[in-house]
Amino acid sequence: MNHDMSQRALLEAAAEGLRRLAGDARCRTAFAAPSSALRDMLFPAARRYVLAPDRAGFFEQAVRLRSRGYRVSAEFVGPDQGTIDAVRAEHVVQEHLSLLDQEPAPDRIGLDLSRIGLAHSAGAALRNAGRLAAAAALRGSEIVLLVEGSEDIDTVLAVHDALVTRYDNLGITLQAHLHRTGDDAMAVAAPGRTVRLVMGSSAEPAGTALLRGPALDDRYLDLAELLVDRGVELSLATQDAELLAGAQERGLLEHVQDIEMLYGVRPDLLRRHRVAGRPCRIHATYGVNWWLPLLRRLADNPPMVLHALADIGRDREPAEAAVHQAY
Repeated sequence: MNHDMSQRALLEAAAEGLRRLAGDARCRTAFAAPSSALRDMLFPAARRYVLAPDRAGFFEQAVRLRSRGYRVSAEFVGPDQGTIDAVRAEHVVQEHLSLLDQEPAPDRIGLDLSRIGLAHSAGAALRNAGRLAAAAALRGSEIVLLVEGSEDIDTVLAVHDALVTRYDNLGITLQAHLHRTGDDAMAVAAPGRTVRLVMGSSAEPAGTALLRGPALDDRYLDLAELLVDRGVELSLATQDAELLAGAQERGLLEHVQDIEMLYGVRPDLLRRHRVAGRPCRIHATYGVNWWLPLLRRLADNPPMVLHALADIGRDREPAEAAVHQAY
């Protein structure tokens, strides 16, 4: 028992280190630089977690995953948040509009407001989110607002509140590790609304969030119960097998909209739930700015660092082929 607890503590410490590395401005600057040695070196590892470098590749791979019975969400990882101005934000908006013009359009798009104007102004983010929600509604697609960290959550919630009564295809992500999320869940929960519940991957002070562990597991399941009881269309977004077992014990898996996992993280586990007849969703990123997705995927499952190192060190079968076989 002591060994198990110390092993979990070690993994959580490793995950915290990866989250801090993901947010390190020096690393992100080095990654974004022209002819970046950091980007070139890590690219073999990123192929395991990023579905494709462009829109055409995303649709090609998404068709394969859908043919196996998975729902597939799209997230475009465009320019780094710290470099976005109004022109770059419009480029990201146009990419999403082009995504929605494809046939079939993705049934869900994860939308990071920091990439469509939030870094420039909250008003710009609101206008652009409204444009995309309207376009998605015409295609029968959902827009789910993404949240990374605690610093922008009030603005993201304000955008959601301003648009959700006009667009019933608009959902939001809630982070269980934040102490405030219980109140936020009560505020957004209503019958038919879409919520994507995640554990939370940002590095936060103790006064703001819980670290991974039994207390956070209990909070996540309590929040899931609250949201289901209030009639929310809930995506249970976690790669934690024990947490999903706890959700099954509470009878939650029969009442959620789907079980969602990040592309490349625990495909074997998601496959088992699909085979058991449960609706399963893959949240898939595409694009070239994959520094944050890569580090956060590894933080969600620290033992995968060994796979990342192996991917960097070998020249045989590409990582993405192995991932597809696992699904």
